[in-house]
Amino acid sequence: MELKDTVEMMNSEDYKERFKAEYLQTKIRYEKLDNMLIRYKAGTLDFTPSCPIEFLDDQKYYMEEYLKALRVRAEIEKINLSEE
Repeated sequence: MELKDTVEMMNSEDYKERFKAEYLQTKIRYEKLDNMLIRYKAGTLDFTPSCPIEFLDDQKYYMEEYLKALRVRAEIEKINLSEE
């Protein structure tokens, strides 16, 4: 799934669909950041980040915590977060 695939959900009248879109967008961004950090630490990243890597590690941490909070809320509100 790509960010563009979540546009319809984000524009939905149903808050559960918008919630799912927010979760999926954050998950997509988190995974891209995680992959970039893995490549950076492996020495295979094809560019040099313009901000300190520690800042990007912090961002990844907070994104992960936010995803956890969204999953808990989804469980409470019975929102299906699957990509189907």
